[in-house]
This record gives sequence, C-alpha cells and structure tokens, in this order.
Amino acid sequence: MAYSEAKVIAGGLAHIPIIIGIFWLIRSYFNKRTNNFELAQKSTKVKPPIKKVENKAVANNKVESKVSDTKKLENKVSDTKKLENKVSDAIKPENKVTKTNKVTNKVSDAIKPENKVTKTNKVTNKVSDAIKPENKSSESISSEIKTVPPKTEENTKIDQKPLNKMKHADVPVNTYRPKTPFIGTVKENYSLLKEGAIGRVNHITFDLSGGDPFLNYVEGQSVGIMAAGEDTNGKPHKLRLYSIASTRHGDDFEGNTVSLCVRQLQYEKDGQTINGVCSTYLCDIKPGDQVKITGPVGKEMLLPEDEDANIVMLATGTGIAPMRAYLRRMFEPSEREKNNWNFKGKAWLFMGAPKSANLLYEEDLQRYLQNYPDNFKYTKAISREQQNTKGGRMYIQDRVLESANELFNMIEDEKTHIYLCGLKGMEPGIDEAMTKAAEEKGLNWAELRPQLRKAGRWHVETY
Repeated sequence: MAYSEAKVIAGGLAHIPIIIGIFWLIRSYFNKRTNNFELAQKSTKVKPPIKKVENKAVANNKVESKVSDTKKLENKVSDTKKLENKVSDAIKPENKVTKTNKVTNKVSDAIKPENKVTKTNKVTNKVSDAIKPENKSSESISSEIKTVPPKTEENTKIDQKPLNKMKHADVPVNTYRPKTPFIGTVKENYSLLKEGAIGRVNHITFDLSGGDPFLNYVEGQSVGIMAAGEDTNGKPHKLRLYSIASTRHGDDFEGNTVSLCVRQLQYEKDGQTINGVCSTYLCDIKPGDQVKITGPVGKEMLLPEDEDANIVMLATGTGIAPMRAYLRRMFEPSEREKNNWNFKGKAWLFMGAPKSANLLYEEDLQRYLQNYPDNFKYTKAISREQQNTKGGRMYIQDRVLESANELFNMIEDEKTHIYLCGLKGMEPGIDEAMTKAAEEKGLNWAELRPQLRKAGRWHVETY
C-alpha cells in the first residue's frame, strides 16, 4: 500500500515522544553506570577502560544524532502542515460548499446528471435536464420541459424532424401559448366547395419552418388561431381552436406545414347576418400573411398505435378535418412511405353534408376507396338530396341505424375505435341511433358507451 508524503511525516512525528523517552532512559542508564564506575575506581584505584567509555560516548552521540534528526523531521512536519493547511480545502472533496464556490458547484451539478433534484439546485437541474433530455426529474420540471421543449442543439435536431410512432404521454402539448404564439406564414388558402354549395369552407396551409422550438403535432390534435386586430372593447380577439386536417408530415410530406379546414361561421341576430370573427379572418387571409398560432392541444382524438385497429369515423361538415388526417396517414402513398405505422385494419367513414357540393375532400376519398377497397368503407348522408326510410331527410344517424348490425359487429371487437367530430347537435341523434342498434343486438347502449370511453375506444370532439 502506498502512503502519501504527509502521512509518512505524520507517522514519524508520532514516534518523537517514544524516541525522546528512550534517549532519557539510555542517558540515565549510562549516568548511573558512570557514577558506579567512578566509585569503583576510587576504591580500587584502577583507571576505567578507555575503550568502553569511548563506546558509551559513541552511543550517546548516536542517540543525540537521532534526536537531532527527529527535530529536523519535526520542522519538516511543521512546514508540511502549513502547506497542507493552504491546500486542505482543495484536496478534501467532503468540504461543504461556501459562498466562494457556488458557481463551481452549479457547473458541477450540470455536468453530473446523476445528482438528485433538491430545493437548492432546481435551477441547476433544469439546466442539466436541458443538456440530458433523457434524465428524469420532478413532476413540475418534467411538465415544464414538455410544455416548452428545451432549446438545445440535440433537441433542435430532433424537433425539426416530424414525430413518428410515440406513446400518448409523449405527444407534444402547448408548445406555444397565447402570450408567446408561433408566427406562421400562410402558404395557401383555397375553397373546398363546388358550385351550388351552401356556405363557405376553405383549406388553409401554414408554413411552420423556422420555429424554435419546432411546432410538432400528431393526427387528432388542434391548434389555436388568434385573429388580428381587437374587439369592440379594445382587447385582443379570443383564441379559437381548429382541428388539424393534415398529418404530422404536412400536406407536402416535408414536415414543415400544418393545414386547417375552416367553415365561415354565419348566424342571424336582430335581422342581420353576423360573420364569425376568427373564421372570417382565416377564410380571407392570403398567401404570405402571418398568423399567430398556439398549441398543439388535445389527446382525446389520437389514433391507436395498433396497426390492426378498426377505425369508425362519424363526421359532419368541417368535422372531416381530423378524419382527413387519419385517412391520409392510413392510405396516402407518400405518407405511408414516411411513417412507421402501416395500417392493416378497417376504416369506415360516415360523412354528413347538406348537399353533394358540400362534401369535402371527395376526390381523395374516392381514390382511397379505389386503391384500398378491403380496408376503407365510405358512407354518405346528404340531407337535402337523400331520404331516410321514413321519407325524411337523410342524416348521419339514419345511416348508422341502417348499418347497425355490421357496425356493432365491429364495436364488439376490442380493436375497434369510434371517433365523432362535428356540430354538437349530432350527438343526440347518434346516441339515439346507437341505442336502437344496440337493442337489436341485445345490448344496452347506456351501459356500453361508458365502457367504451373508459377503455379509450370512444372519442368525441364536438362544438
């Protein structure tokens, strides 16, 4: 075992009392012998042997020499102690942090990801978590990091690539908030309606490039739009949420855009037609215009990770937006090449519209039908052009009732998920149709629906 110089010196110093004791014993012993010898010489008158005396003197000299060396050693130890005291703080890792080395310790904590989070180093640990995104921290810090992704070089590389397969817990939420919105640029804005349609519905795409952090999203989420200008009270217009109509890779499959399907809101008040503030603002914007965007938000309408899942979609009007994102992810060739989710189940879309001219994304839907006949089914309910079995207008709930047996055969499969999106007024009609359909199967819809929702298979987003 190797010892340090300080330990060797300290060990030598510890033997000094013993050496001194031995020296005094030896000296006392020789003094006593000398006295006895002198007494004997007087009585016998014989000279003492010079040789023996000389040997005693030599011994005494050796002892004195050892004492002298010991004193020199003691002096060295003293000098060493002074030096040791100067560097003590530097060589003792157990010393407590002082005011003079707080900065050093913060840096140390950032470098050492294994350090635990404490009340005194929350700031340091936030830095550490930013450097090492895989590190676990407290719930509060973890929440902050999810809300606003850290702007590190490593994460920037990741953020700028579209998200692929992920767990629901990892879905990005509130990357951008109303106080610090993302500024998107309008890439395109065009009408989705054909001649003779009712109302005004536009498809709007925003360029997301240049965002820091990048505005990642997944199918089934929404973003907020803040209309330009102020209300009648001089305050900024309220935020409005819109379902995302594009996949995480965007309409151009480059991962730098997000698309919305927006219907201009119009209603009558005191004999006048009132236009919705935000919907009108979006329908009127032009390519190159900049828009404040927040989010993404929502986990209610996310697709299951199971590639063999069955997806039943019930939509009216612009409720087609998330369904379009689902179907593009399932069946769009370029999208299928991009993602790691290859849909193998069955998708069934029930679409409600007032007129055929109001059917949205019809060309894409017909193409999916042609290319994937075994995986996609499309049922339309056109209220002003079709009649139900009672001779009234055909609504989406009538189509659900017509397909009750087949629909419930799918629902009984635990891999089937049901998605509703559109006007809130569609929910009572759907519930009524599902109740009747369930009765024909000997089931109680009032009991079945909560079970489906608890199992994460019943998804509703109405407005």
